[in-house]
Amino acid sequence: MKSLYLGLICLLFVLACKSEKKEPVLVEDQKELTIAEKIANAHGFENWKNVTEVKFTFKVDRDTIKGKGRSWVWKPKEDKVKMTAGETTVEYIRSQMDSTHMRTDRGFINDKYWLLVPFQLVWDTSATISEPKKAESPIHKEQLDMITILYANEGGYTPGDAYDIYYDDNYMIKEWVFRKGNSEEPSLSNTFENYKDFSGVKIAIDHKKDEGHWNLNFANVSITLE
Repeated sequence: MKSLYLGLICLLFVLACKSEKKEPVLVEDQKELTIAEKIANAHGFENWKNVTEVKFTFKVDRDTIKGKGRSWVWKPKEDKVKMTAGETTVEYIRSQMDSTHMRTDRGFINDKYWLLVPFQLVWDTSATISEPKKAESPIHKEQLDMITILYANEGGYTPGDAYDIYYDDNYMIKEWVFRKGNSEEPSLSNTFENYKDFSGVKIAIDHKKDEGHWNLNFANVSITLE
């Protein structure tokens, strides 16, 4: 009888355990990505953490005149920059610049900005970015999403400037408008086209105006990952 009672107790214990409700496992909600992060990721930002070297030549072609441009070698993890333009070569570490490097660095910031605009939206944390809205692009007259990135009036090389960024449903930048000093009238409007993939980083090689044969473009682009 004792064995029977013991067996019944064990059976009831097992049934009770099976009928016990399990507490739901709470999964922490993932943080919603910002528009800037979505645009950056669409252009391969997740690969940037592994980039050890960026090489590119920045140039502007006008009509039949091909620009010679200036070439850059940037090692972001070491903060090292090398510029070559004609017979001039300048090398420096950005965290250790002196007054002799300022002009070169201004050119580097400008050229790098054009090359990696999608990433600058994430890097430039001191700038403000507007909410997206639908707008007609200035050159191809397409209905695209648009955000505006506005820089503070002090500090940096572009104080108070604004950029209207036009992007498609895949968060790829198609056009932009530069407005110096946040003026109402555009200072410069360009396309973003001829995208190429460099080690997972997508870069628009050509940036054309609406009128004339003007093309700000990149040559000799390479990106090295660790």
